[in-house]
Amino acid sequence: MNYTVIWLVAFIVPLGFGVWAQWKVKSTFKRYSKVPTSTGITGAQAAQAVLSATGLEGLSIHQVEGSLTDHYNPGNRTLNLSADVGQAATVAGVGVAAHEAGHAIQDAQGYRPMRIRQTLVPVANVGSSLWFFPLIIGFIFSLSGLVTIGLVLFSAIVLFQLVTLPVEFDASRRALASIESQGLLTADEFGGAQTVLRAAALTYVAALVASVAQLIYFVLLSRR
Repeated sequence: MNYTVIWLVAFIVPLGFGVWAQWKVKSTFKRYSKVPTSTGITGAQAAQAVLSATGLEGLSIHQVEGSLTDHYNPGNRTLNLSADVGQAATVAGVGVAAHEAGHAIQDAQGYRPMRIRQTLVPVANVGSSLWFFPLIIGFIFSLSGLVTIGLVLFSAIVLFQLVTLPVEFDASRRALASIESQGLLTADEFGGAQTVLRAAALTYVAALVASVAQLIYFVLLSRR
């Protein structure tokens, strides 16, 4: 078995996919950040409209620093939006803000994949911090026990990323359905928001592909 070829497939190809996915989401967001909403609705207002449509009241919306740093925090039930999303009356801003509101709705409604992902967060954090050391030391000194520990820790990361996919896809589905039903964007603008969220989803797919490919490589390497 040619492990050099396997290494190239497992690392270089996913890396290229990941770089492309990051470029895609940034360029798409930039493009639709230049498209104003015809109604003048901002991202924060759109998020509030999505939340209100499902009966969620009193959820705090905060501004955070950076670009594309938007997220929902289930710990304190806050929606955190960057300035170019929350304060911007653009198609990109509305799409991203509504997506984050979708996560808040998932949390309130007890969406199972989100609950599973939240449960996996501590395990995934430990795995991402520690998997490298036992795996590499195990390979160097031929210690199968350490290699197994490393593989288990790395598998926790893969599992977390796998569960993340339905959570992200469902949040976008909820966001787009609410935007469309409430008429927050025109038909053309709606298509732009859909494009932005599809591009964002590619980053999660790319991360999972990279991790799965690397896990397969390490498993094959451990069985030489």
